[in-house]
Amino acid sequence: MVRTDYNVPLDDEGNITDDTRIRATLPTINYLLDEEAKVIIASHLGRPEGKINPKYSLKPVVRRLQRFLGEKVKVIMAEDCIGPKVKKQIEEMHYGDVIVLENLRFHPGEEKNDPVFAKELASLCDVLIQDAFGNCHRKHASMIGIDGYVPSAAGFLLKKEIDYFEKAVNNPMRPVVALLGGAKVSDKIKILENLAKKMDKILIGGAMAFTFLKAQGFGVGKSLVEDSMLDVVKNLMDISKKNGTKLYLPVDFVVAENFDGQAETKVVPYQEIPEKWIALDIGPATTKLFIEALQDAKTIVWNGPMGAFEFDAFSRGTYAMVDAVTTSHASTIVGGGDTDMAFHKSGKTHEVTFISTGGGAFLKLLEGGELPGVASLSDRRRSVRSSSPSLS
Repeated sequence: MVRTDYNVPLDDEGNITDDTRIRATLPTINYLLDEEAKVIIASHLGRPEGKINPKYSLKPVVRRLQRFLGEKVKVIMAEDCIGPKVKKQIEEMHYGDVIVLENLRFHPGEEKNDPVFAKELASLCDVLIQDAFGNCHRKHASMIGIDGYVPSAAGFLLKKEIDYFEKAVNNPMRPVVALLGGAKVSDKIKILENLAKKMDKILIGGAMAFTFLKAQGFGVGKSLVEDSMLDVVKNLMDISKKNGTKLYLPVDFVVAENFDGQAETKVVPYQEIPEKWIALDIGPATTKLFIEALQDAKTIVWNGPMGAFEFDAFSRGTYAMVDAVTTSHASTIVGGGDTDMAFHKSGKTHEVTFISTGGGAFLKLLEGGELPGVASLSDRRRSVRSSSPSLS
């Protein structure tokens, strides 16, 4: 069984609009097929809340997998993800076939990490291969519960994700620079505190920059500020200074009268944000500053856009940084849903060293936290129940 993260985006007609996560697991699947295994794919899709919902069926994944694996491989759609009918389908498979289990989250036991559900899943296979990096921060049955019943190991995608992260954050080529954006400091304070001890430089864009500016006594108009985080930010700046980590903040912004892509805009220095205006993107001087700060980087880690890039008027800062990162000679690792989207929209996904397939899991690693879905591979395989098959 290969636990994958096929939580792919679908359009209104149920067609897959981005198959990056499927393609990323092909090396693991093809390796197992070359070894003539029966391959059972287990995944979730969307949030069906423990109920069967055809909108979240994995049938579109079966069609896309069949296209990728070719006519020589039979890709079967299972009726469910557990139960006697599924067991019968697996028994009737030929070695070298692939079966895709129906959405794990159609059963409430998945998200509750129900041991009964986990044992039912485990009964379908001899070995679990964990390749769902994007879900490794969740304590679900298919992520940690199943490990108590069958031997488990990391797939090629999971290993690749962890290896790249280790090289970028814990053992980087220096200078190493973090480019951080997004809306709230509170969402990323653990990341900031962790990276302030590890990075040579941190470049801060997005709305969270305004909490830093206000903490230094500057007015920010109607821009988003977390007043409750002002003292936390001051402490963070002290930590950065103590560790020799240079913090870079925007020096100018694109501002608008309201949060609207059609609103009147202008570029102002950070000291001159109008009282009733909102800053929604970094300005050209900041873009130049950030690009210069990246010039000597040997490693770049990026999470979070520089502004409200969903609007064209406020996208220039983010896309300018995409250009800067992709033309850099540094090793670059990018993670987070919005940042990933920016690279896909720019058409430059193949010009960056590595784009992580996991949003929440990537953020958890940036915080310095442990991923349950990874930790369980080493913790539990030693205590697999004696009735389970052993690895040869």
